[in-house]
Amino acid sequence: MIEELTHEQILRYSRHLLMPEVGLRGQIKLKNSSALIIGTGGLGSPVALYLAAAGVGRIGLVDYDVVDSSNLQRQVIHGTSTIGKLKVESAREKLLDLNSDIEIEIYDEPYTSENALRIAKDYDVIIDGTDNFPTRYLTNDVCVFLGKPNIYGSIFRFDGQVSVFYAKEGPCYRCLFPEPPPPGLVPSCAEGGVLGVLPGTIGTLQATEALKILLGIGEPLIGKLLLYNALDMSFDFVKLKKNPNCRVCGPNADIKELVDYEEFCGVPGHHADDTSAGVDWDISAVDLKARLSLTPNLILLDVREPHELEISTIQGAKNIPLGEVAQRMSELDSAEEMVVFCKRGSRSARAIEILASAGFKKVKNLKGGINAWAEEVDKSLPLY
Repeated sequence: MIEELTHEQILRYSRHLLMPEVGLRGQIKLKNSSALIIGTGGLGSPVALYLAAAGVGRIGLVDYDVVDSSNLQRQVIHGTSTIGKLKVESAREKLLDLNSDIEIEIYDEPYTSENALRIAKDYDVIIDGTDNFPTRYLTNDVCVFLGKPNIYGSIFRFDGQVSVFYAKEGPCYRCLFPEPPPPGLVPSCAEGGVLGVLPGTIGTLQATEALKILLGIGEPLIGKLLLYNALDMSFDFVKLKKNPNCRVCGPNADIKELVDYEEFCGVPGHHADDTSAGVDWDISAVDLKARLSLTPNLILLDVREPHELEISTIQGAKNIPLGEVAQRMSELDSAEEMVVFCKRGSRSARAIEILASAGFKKVKNLKGGINAWAEEVDKSLPLY
């Protein structure tokens, strides 16, 4: 079997070969294995880097986004020189520089019900590096239907989770979360933030689970959910059981094919920089500027968190964080015209729903939020 690794590869992977749990046979197994990584962002970056360094022979990367400067705080596979470049191209370039012996396949397209089975079917493990619920449910169902392990990770602010959902041997993601949370209940990292090193920790753990499964060693996190908190450096574990009533992997499963996951979750499966509250509710930054010159008493309601006001503000705006809007509506006059805004428009769109359900009719959503205002009206303000 020595012939299956070149002398150069034996030297490269020598630290693996010295370990009896891996050895020559294990390294050859990695060389002949494959992993699909959904997303080349915060989680996908460390996963891809460490699987490539470990010698996984074929790695697939799914992403349709381009590198932005705001990514570089945590998405360490990319760099300043690749800003504006397709993420899959940027990642492939980095991985092949790290290990030119491996094969990198890229899929510059959104991961959807139409293409997911085609993309995933020829990979040994699927690694979920996404940040939205529709793609998480899609990835889960694809793995159940194809009989593949789904190596799951999620991050938010200082907290992370890792598990291996493998319906052949334990629960799937739907066993733990049969239904998605109500739209807007769980903020994204773009809204709530994330400590830059957190995806490195969680992504490295995902890569570890992938290597254990590909090598057939150790105890993968099947039937266990790892909970990590960076602030107190704690690791906790929750035991998970297979749900006999699971609609996808249970004995009486009634979901036999991929569905419309955006409709199922009630939220977009792919990021949109500007979130709309609907054409009847939206107002552009340019139109708001004109409206303010005609209606000086127009109320501006900023539903961002107080610490965000230190980054940028629109003069004269009243701040009521989204989570307090329902309790503090008495501070607002439903008879007055009002424009609600946040960073990019998603939180303000939810605030509009709350206000409209309480009888506020003269409300508008600043489409694109204060970042759109900074881009189109007041260029002295920073984007974030």
